[in-house]
Amino acid sequence: MKKILIIEDNEKNLYLLRFLIEKLGHQVIEARDGQAGVDTAVAEKPDIILMDIQLPVMDGYETTRQIRKMAEFKDTPIIAITSYAMVGDREKTLAAGCTDYIEKPIQPESFIKHIQKYF
Repeated sequence: MKKILIIEDNEKNLYLLRFLIEKLGHQVIEARDGQAGVDTAVAEKPDIILMDIQLPVMDGYETTRQIRKMAEFKDTPIIAITSYAMVGDREKTLAAGCTDYIEKPIQPESFIKHIQKYF
């Protein structure tokens, strides 16, 4: 069982992600804004982080950069899950330190297949 941190401020998105991950048998912890995401990552030491980009307090790019500054998270998969789907957005998320990128809206079957490679 993996511990997965979801940093997401939208209740519907959070519910869907939690449901899908718990259905796979993994533990979910959550944070609702960027700063809380950094603090929760430090306190909980997740195996995988699912990162929304549009977050209150601190956006997902900066949240990812803050987490990546810590040696203990240099190899932790951080997967951006975002509605940003314009040309260059994928590259911007990867440049900020994300391991991978998934566009919203999430399609449950493809989402599960996509993230299972990190379990």
